[in-house]
Amino acid sequence: MQKVLISIKNDSLIFSYKVPKKTNIELLNTNIINDNELLFSEEYLKENTKIVSLFIKELCQEKNLYKTIIETNKLALMVLDLLKKNPYITAISIKENSPLSYLVYEKLIENKYINYVEADNIHQFMLELLDKKNIHGESRAEVLYLSNFMLSNNLTNYSQIFYKMNIHITEYLKPDDIDDIAAFLNINKYLKNIHLDIFFKSDLELIIKLLLKYKIKNIKILIYENIKDGKTIEFLKKTNKSLAKKNIKIELVYSKEYLKNAIFKQVIVNTVKACGILIMAIVVGALSYVGISNYEALQDVSKIQETVQKRIEETNTEEITSPDNRFEIKNNYIASLLTINEDVRGWLKVNNTNIDYPVVQGENNEFYLNNNLYKEEDRNGWVFMDYRNSVYNMDRNTIIYAHNRYYIGVMFGSLYKVYNSSWYKNPENQIISFNTIYETNNYQIFSIYKVPKTIDYLKTYFADDNEFQKYIDMVKSRSIYNFKVDISTDDKILTLSTCSNNNQRLVVHAKLIKE
Repeated sequence: MQKVLISIKNDSLIFSYKVPKKTNIELLNTNIINDNELLFSEEYLKENTKIVSLFIKELCQEKNLYKTIIETNKLALMVLDLLKKNPYITAISIKENSPLSYLVYEKLIENKYINYVEADNIHQFMLELLDKKNIHGESRAEVLYLSNFMLSNNLTNYSQIFYKMNIHITEYLKPDDIDDIAAFLNINKYLKNIHLDIFFKSDLELIIKLLLKYKIKNIKILIYENIKDGKTIEFLKKTNKSLAKKNIKIELVYSKEYLKNAIFKQVIVNTVKACGILIMAIVVGALSYVGISNYEALQDVSKIQETVQKRIEETNTEEITSPDNRFEIKNNYIASLLTINEDVRGWLKVNNTNIDYPVVQGENNEFYLNNNLYKEEDRNGWVFMDYRNSVYNMDRNTIIYAHNRYYIGVMFGSLYKVYNSSWYKNPENQIISFNTIYETNNYQIFSIYKVPKTIDYLKTYFADDNEFQKYIDMVKSRSIYNFKVDISTDDKILTLSTCSNNNQRLVVHAKLIKE
């Protein structure tokens, strides 16, 4: 059985685990104190925290000890309780080769005397929070580790964690994911939706347990798996009912392919002949329908743009308040559109194209493919920013998408012009404007290309400078023209992406022009 060994070396108080050589029951329940070491059972420390704390405090004063070295994260939780009222210990070093847990962080900020902490790996958001408490944090690891949860949701700094409205669970939860989800729920104040891209009953139960633990309400859990099993569906119904008072709701979101297949099977059984007649009618009317539909789509977009301009002109700028008091509004004309749609994030303009639209951001990258600025169903969709990006702190790569309505020129329907040499060789066209509510930004194009359908350029987070540099080299090498623009890992990138055809993507990359 392990016991806690407290020893002294130079100016440090050292806490570690030790298994006594004689493992009889009497010794295991004994606490040993002598000039060389202190040996306590964990049970004794938990039950006599005040007594041991006073003893350690006097020891630190007598021996002029100011630093504590702790063997593990787990042991740190117990030790920090012992050091709560110890003004002599101001520095802590945790030796375990794993990320500093959020529970340890909570104990650290409760201690008003500690001003330095060293650990193998302290997340960036934790460094920010420690700094707010005037605690200097230092990681021994050169590359800070991120769990899959933090990585897939692009949670790399405090503001992204604090303001995140949607999170995605993309894999089976591992212990480090669970710790980070707990940390996220402790900090975040705006969460609305949890998207389970893959369903595991145990993961759902764990997430619900954490939501209840931190008393988080008004949450929607969306499951994107085509669940057919009756027992699982019954379990979800019962769970939903039990969570109703907490305003936590579970919804199943079946894929379009699944729904189509289900509907198609029923149609085959009941209406085979009717389908044949319907197909013939569709073929006869297809050409005329396309023409009328395109004209109506163009008219719909034009009406929305007129409403947008009218709202900007009529809004009293003095009445506009920032959605976040920590950030000053720089572009009132964009902020005025929040009364039309709270998802508005910025405004994109590409010279000598029809692209001059407010930009929105949804809970995922699907909603605004089929919904317009009013959130109405519309096959034109709208111009939208990747759900993983943040306008509070522009990421290394901000991605903006839209449909390529080539025949009517709306959304990214005129982006095809960038592929013409007469367009991209014109210096005026090489500057893209993407302003947010809080910033006015211009970007200089450095790469234009078409690529077979892939997601390798759709990255918003990079683990380190080396990974970012590889990304820069990749997208520059694809360009159809050498724009002779230098890009470094200190730069930030804007990426425009649309369909060129069913199997190709048209992509434009530009770097932020620093003032």
